[in-house]
Amino acid sequence: MTMKKLMEMRAKREDARLKAMSILDKAEKEDRFLTETEQAEIDKMETEIRAWDESIKRAEKMMAMEPETNDEEMVEVKPTPAKNDEKRFKTFGEQLMAAYRASMPGGQVDLRLTTRAASGLNETNPSDGGFLVQQDFVSELLKRTYETGILASRVKKIPISTNANGLKINAVDEDSRANGSRFGGVQTYWESEADELSGSKPKFRQIELSLKKLTGLCYATDELLQDSTALEAVIKQAFAEEFGFKIDDAILSGSGTGEPLGILNSNALVTVAKEASQTEKLTVENLIKMWNRLWSRSRANAVWYINQEIEPYLYTLKIGDTPVYVPAGGLSEKPYGTLFGRPVIPLEQCSAAGEIGDIVLCDTTQYLLIDKGGVQATSSIHVRFLYDENVFRFIYRCDGQPIWNKALTPYKGSSTVSPYVTLAKRN
Repeated sequence: MTMKKLMEMRAKREDARLKAMSILDKAEKEDRFLTETEQAEIDKMETEIRAWDESIKRAEKMMAMEPETNDEEMVEVKPTPAKNDEKRFKTFGEQLMAAYRASMPGGQVDLRLTTRAASGLNETNPSDGGFLVQQDFVSELLKRTYETGILASRVKKIPISTNANGLKINAVDEDSRANGSRFGGVQTYWESEADELSGSKPKFRQIELSLKKLTGLCYATDELLQDSTALEAVIKQAFAEEFGFKIDDAILSGSGTGEPLGILNSNALVTVAKEASQTEKLTVENLIKMWNRLWSRSRANAVWYINQEIEPYLYTLKIGDTPVYVPAGGLSEKPYGTLFGRPVIPLEQCSAAGEIGDIVLCDTTQYLLIDKGGVQATSSIHVRFLYDENVFRFIYRCDGQPIWNKALTPYKGSSTVSPYVTLAKRN
């Protein structure tokens, strides 16, 4: 006896029950007693239901008596690529609807939902609403996620294999170039003829990333569940925007515990102090000093990320009589939208004006993000049952951290530099 066969028996039992209920509902709506034909049909269904109950009970008893299988001895079952379109869902909405129907008590299970999860993901029973999103739909979902994310679309992203749960890579371990050492300990020398050659070797450290689980919920009304096309459109938008938002938030300020390590919590972050007598939220001197502490090689890629509350202060800044941010023609013309030639992008995840992290100058190409590339989903009718809503839960696994682990003292000069620079608290 297999779980698949048991689920088929339960589905047939539920079909009989639903047929009987439809007859009773019809008579109730028409405010009448059952006809002889209807009564006979219900009696037939009741007999069939009792027969299925006995069969299901026996099947469950036999399955319970089967010996337990040692997980270590189980042969891994990998997803089998579909040989034709008949074994694949044609649309993401079609797959969501199949998952919804499978989550119903005694619901029919579409065999296309029975693909087991790849190694490293929790395996779920499709009859309980659990399924792996079809790979072509996954690619589109994640593409929209990273397009929606402002920071996520700019980081260095590395996909890992389905059998891996993390990644270890070597990176340069460097905090000072004052002694002539660069790139993790490598030194070169100008040698005269017959001089003894000097040697050096790079110093490396290990970046270790382990996948974290990002979970999202999306609520769908019963009315929405009647239209697979609309359901697909709503879920795609909700998934992409919410997951993109949360990944951006983690890249900027994640704690590193149960989520990626954010730039603002990195030991490589350079925090520029406010001016001694500063009472304003933002000054020209603040911006100049932030730009000065940015690693020179990051100047081509860096972006100013600001809380939208910072914008009014930018418009008032001047060097002499020259506006820093507003064109000479005034507000009637398009703002420059740049500082030192680099874009200024409002970011909802930035801190409130005056707090550390309200304005961040950073090169996100110096941030590493890994992901497994798969999405696991579950459907449930129970969470929002009283509101006639079904819940879809999506799970995506990723991790990230800044590539730099410390700020760098340059070859000549005493002020450290970094690809990640922010302004200290001014409140």
